[in-house]
Formats: sequence, structure tokens, C-alpha cells
Amino acid sequence: MSRSRRLALALGLNIALVFGQLAFGVVAHSLGLLADAGHNLSDVAAVVISLVAVRWARRAPTAERSYGYHRGTILAALGNAALILAATCLIFYEGVHRLSDPQPVRGGLVVVVALAAFVVNAAAAVALREHGSDLNMRSALLHMVGDAVASLGVALAGLVIVVTGGFTWLDPMVSMAIGVLIAVEAFRLVRHAVEVLLESTPKDIDLARLTVAMAGVDGVETVHDLHVWSLSSEVRALSAHVVLAGHPSLEEAQTVGERVKAAVGAPFALAHVTLELECEACAESVEGPCGMDAPVHARRAHHH
Repeated sequence: MSRSRRLALALGLNIALVFGQLAFGVVAHSLGLLADAGHNLSDVAAVVISLVAVRWARRAPTAERSYGYHRGTILAALGNAALILAATCLIFYEGVHRLSDPQPVRGGLVVVVALAAFVVNAAAAVALREHGSDLNMRSALLHMVGDAVASLGVALAGLVIVVTGGFTWLDPMVSMAIGVLIAVEAFRLVRHAVEVLLESTPKDIDLARLTVAMAGVDGVETVHDLHVWSLSSEVRALSAHVVLAGHPSLEEAQTVGERVKAAVGAPFALAHVTLELECEACAESVEGPCGMDAPVHARRAHHH
């Protein structure tokens, strides 16, 4: 099933769940259920954002956006993380209020509705689960997993209230504790998204090893002005200046360039590789070769 269809399925499940939890939360006087409904309401917005971003990323590149719309998925991940944090702040505020002014909670109703919500959220999480590293899908999945855990916690708190006839403070406490755990994951998501927007080198790429792989190709003398960045969680690009050995013809230089692309494209999961082929290294300047700070250099590997 495509990402769009899986997101649409999760959207439908969460819209139905929000209405149910809001109604039963008011009837049961349960902050846990209302908090869960709040998280699920943010899920609805999150899945809509993710769905739009997935479809947006498919659009063909234009003259204004030559790389296409891949960054849309990163913006969606940031938006989703912001929704998670906003919902957590509201739950915390209401939780503190409920702790200072406890309300009677209908534990039996809370248990039934929370367990139903857990099943729905778990089903949505399974639908969104995948082996890729796309931050947009990961942010939507985080919403679903967080709400599934929250629903389970609310159900356990309701069960304790039913069995003991007391401990109503557990309802807001569980909501606040779960909110903290979800907020921590949201902050991690924000950090990863910001790294992409800052065009940082992907964590799993070792620039030294990458440079050696490029410099080790026959016909390559040195490599400098090397940059690797991410367009999205799954689309990465590279640009570099490659000094060729000797003074090859244009045809020979192009052949060497193709060998360099083949040596690093698939092994380092690079979708776009742009090389500037040179016969001599760029002139040194105050800013460094090619006007850039901290250039990465490598000598050609010696073959025996």
C-alpha cells in the first residue's frame, strides 16, 4: 500500500476516534480521555500535513525549484513536532489544575474507551510503520505510537480507579507523564529536521571515507571542496571539485567522472552527484580553495 493510502487510512481512524474520546471524556470527567482526544486531534492535523507533504514531494522540479519539493516532507515533520509539543503543554496545564482540584472519574467508562482508542491507534501505527528513514512518515508514526501508549496508560489508570474506588489523581498524572515522554521524542524529531534544513552532512556519512573512495578512482589526483547534504530524509546530494591526473581529453575526463559517480552513488546512497572536473587544483585564497572554509583534501590512493 502506498504512503498516501496508509496516511489516508490513519486519518480516517483518528477522525472517528477524536469525536468518540471527546464525548466520552466529558461524560466520564476524565482528563486522561480528553488529553488523549487532544493528542488524536493533533494526529488528525499531523496526518493531513504528512499526506499533503507526500503528494507535494512527488511534484516535478520547476525552474524555481530545480530540486523539486523534497523539503516539503521536512517542513511537515517540523510542523508535526510543533503540534505534539503544543498538545503536551495544554495537557500539562490542565493536569496541574486537576491535581489541585481533583474531579470524580468514572473509571469503568475510561477503561473501555481508552482500550478502544489503544486498538485504533495501534492499528494506525501498524499502517504507517515502514523500514525507511523518512522523517515525515516517522513524525506521523510518532503521533500514533504516542497516542497508543497514552491510551494504554489511561486505561491502566482507569482500572486502578475502578478497583480501589480512589486514586483519581492517577488520571492527570498518567497524562502528564506520557506527555513528557512524547515531548522528548518530538524534540529529537525537531533536531533531525533542523539538521536537514541546515544542510548538515548526514550522520551516517564519513567524509574522510567518502573522499578516499573518490580519490581512489583511477584518473583522480585529488578531491576538494566536497559537500554532502540532504534534500529530505531519503534524498541526498554531493558536490565536489575533482582534480584529474595528467591533462585528459574531454572524453577521457567525462569517463573518469562517471567512474567517480559510480564509486560513491549507490555505496553512499547519493541521489545527486555533481562534479567539477579540473586539471589543476583551485588557487588558494584567504577563505581557502574555491572560496570555502575547511576544505576536505585527499591524495589519490597508490596502487601497487
